[in-house]
Amino acid sequence: MKLQYTGKTKDVYVLEDGNYLLKFKDDVTGENGVFDPGANTVGLTLEGAGRAGLKLTKFFFERLKEEGIPTHYIDANIDEATMTVKPATVFGQGLEVICRYRAVGSFLRRYGKYVEEGQALDAFVEVTLKDDARQDPPISEDGLDMLGILSKQEYAVLKQLTQQIAGVVRDELAKKGIDLYDIKFEFGRIADNNQIMLIDEISGGNMRAYKDGQYIEPLELEKLMLA
Repeated sequence: MKLQYTGKTKDVYVLEDGNYLLKFKDDVTGENGVFDPGANTVGLTLEGAGRAGLKLTKFFFERLKEEGIPTHYIDANIDEATMTVKPATVFGQGLEVICRYRAVGSFLRRYGKYVEEGQALDAFVEVTLKDDARQDPPISEDGLDMLGILSKQEYAVLKQLTQQIAGVVRDELAKKGIDLYDIKFEFGRIADNNQIMLIDEISGGNMRAYKDGQYIEPLELEKLMLA
């Protein structure tokens, strides 16, 4: 097992069979000790966050498998906080794709002249470049195509998958009386056939969820969903 990449919230290893192993950490993104799924820095460490994130990720990836939605997930070991996944290549140097149901976070900061906090959005899809130095700038469909990162045909697939996956997550949360405000995904191309698929994770660390108008911390979300 060879260390391939050290990330903010997980480390990536290459296995002898060519698959990858993701090791989940207890670090979460945020600023000044406050969790923020859209932040570019590790803001705090929450004991048990790694396993909690993996449990929720396992739940959602297996749910997506039932729907026939392509992902890189193979299996997970909760005790070791690891997940085995298929190899994939990212778009450019990495994209983040956000699906928004409510105007909060960076969307509200940018467009606050036109929306009120918490205003409903119709599964608004936003793509940003993974670039910490430039604070993950948003980019349009035309920009992605012109820069050779993603073709317009691939963008259409990406948008459709984003809204479909976010819909599955939203519906599962709703069963527990939880409202999904926004969620962040990452996608890649599977090495075998270049099919676009969901990669990374689906956990409390990459979404904003509320219950009875109150924000739910990542660890609490896992408890509410998997109790």
